[in-house]
Amino acid sequence: MMDQIDFESLRTSCIEKLSGSQGRVSELSGFLGFDGFIDEIIHVVDKRENAKDYTRLGTIEEFAKRVLGAAGRSSNIELVTQRTKIGGNGPIMANALATFGVNVTYIGALGYPDLQPVFHQFAKNVTTHSIAEAAHTDAYEFNDGKILFGRLTLLEAVNWTNIKDRFGTTEFMKNLSGSDLIGFVNWTMIPHMSEIWSSIKSELCHTLTGPKRTLFFDLCDPAKRLDEDIKRAVELILEFEPYFNVILGLNEKEAYEIGRTLGLQTDQRNEDSLISLASEIHRCLPVSTLVVHPVSFALTVSKGSVCRVAAPITLTPKISTGAGDHFNAGFCLGKLLGFDNSLSLLTGISSSGFYVRNAKSPELHDLIKQLQSWESVSP
Repeated sequence: MMDQIDFESLRTSCIEKLSGSQGRVSELSGFLGFDGFIDEIIHVVDKRENAKDYTRLGTIEEFAKRVLGAAGRSSNIELVTQRTKIGGNGPIMANALATFGVNVTYIGALGYPDLQPVFHQFAKNVTTHSIAEAAHTDAYEFNDGKILFGRLTLLEAVNWTNIKDRFGTTEFMKNLSGSDLIGFVNWTMIPHMSEIWSSIKSELCHTLTGPKRTLFFDLCDPAKRLDEDIKRAVELILEFEPYFNVILGLNEKEAYEIGRTLGLQTDQRNEDSLISLASEIHRCLPVSTLVVHPVSFALTVSKGSVCRVAAPITLTPKISTGAGDHFNAGFCLGKLLGFDNSLSLLTGISSSGFYVRNAKSPELHDLIKQLQSWESVSP
């Protein structure tokens, strides 16, 4: 069964609820980890006009044709760095939550033994504990998406031994048991993440007391990982459900990859098939909430019900790297504030929508303004 959502009514309700929640956000706390990247946002030059001016390749298809055209004869492709910024699913999501006003603690690969300079401002907004050197990503951005080239070797130091030695089991347990939101993200790029999850579950979860808290997982494009590793990862995620209200977040590509790994039908690629696939994934992985966020809409599957909310899109984003992390931050904010799935989805859509249009994380009042500025979209 899919819930029918009227966008105008939902937008009005979301504005009202966010406006009435500004005092509550500062009382919320989050504990996230474990990755960390230095991101270079890059445009690919199509034509160089002079020393200062150029036109860029606008689409991934144009870039692919340029690369394919070099086969057998080589080529020179010019790259222009637009900005260098904090990267990684964890830091971007943590920074977005902190910008809303949530009190966030972050543990991850931000530079070791000293923070990398790119994370200094981040450390002013978030309580940081770095256990490893940061990795690096070259993010080639186009109007229709992005291609990320990562250098990940340094993330081998993100492991349970270093977490215990450089952060401490007692401190980890304090944050695990005392935070409103816990987020373990970027499984794909952290080679020891499954071992970390397994150790947390076996060594710490049995000591948890009190009400269930919210635990968010993001796999991050698992296509390059072996099927057996992916299956083990999702099994581990499900094993946290007795201790937490587990949210698993997937973008469209990740949903099809998880579906294929689970042996589900993934041949058809359209909106209806994606909604059906999400329901089948949730049947196989009955976490509290499954979230899937393509570009033009987002949906949840929870307790046998599907909720879908349309997303007003822009054809000229200022930035796209980190859009999914901002959606995740906004969705989790809604859940922490007690919003239902439809309102949480719209909060997530508003967060990513503001970010791609303005190339910065929104404050709470920015979410409200973003909602006020959007015209109605088709269901």
